[in-house]
Amino acid sequence: MEYHRITSIEDPLFKKMHQLMQNVFPPEEVLAFDLWKEPLEDPGIRVFVAVHEGEVVGATEYRYYEDFHVAMTDFTIIGQAGLGIGRFLAQRRAEDLNKLAEANGKKMYGMFAEIYDPYRVDHYEFGGVKPMDPYVRREVLSHLGYKRLDFPYVHPSWNNDGEAVTGLDLCFLPSDENKNELETDLIVQFLRRYYAVLPNKPQAWNDMVEQLASVPTVKLLPL
Repeated sequence: MEYHRITSIEDPLFKKMHQLMQNVFPPEEVLAFDLWKEPLEDPGIRVFVAVHEGEVVGATEYRYYEDFHVAMTDFTIIGQAGLGIGRFLAQRRAEDLNKLAEANGKKMYGMFAEIYDPYRVDHYEFGGVKPMDPYVRREVLSHLGYKRLDFPYVHPSWNNDGEAVTGLDLCFLPSDENKNELETDLIVQFLRRYYAVLPNKPQAWNDMVEQLASVPTVKLLPL
């Protein structure tokens, strides 16, 4: 299996990746094809696909914030069962991030991720791909060491229509597995930068960020 970075919408594998995204994610979570041009050309956004026998069978997007010493996993897609795609992507992503951190003279502090909570919202089928089942994905993140940040989380719709998307948790994978709380200053700075690309934010998101800024830390709880 090949770990291939995509940096242009002209890459033939990008069309396959985008179709895979449409197959497994809700429509409001998938950025339109043409709108991927700038993100793919951004050196800070890292989009890789798992290629098996010429086909895109998995994908992951993430970014490393060198001033925060943290990363964000935007998404991970497993397109088929029985190929070890999840472990392949997780290992290659970790190797890549550790190299970026070393080049920056730092160690990774941790990595953020958003995860659907199927115990609150159970209608996401993710194209019928069983490894993408939200119950499975949540347990996989737990096994990897992710913890749930203890506050009600919403995020702006990627349609940039001002709608608030609920039914998710914001999670964090601390490099120190004994860490049980996270500084809200880091969370607020991260969220403001991560969603700066969406100018039309819902009021619920603004209220959430203001509430976070009013307390020093947030608990990290088991998934």
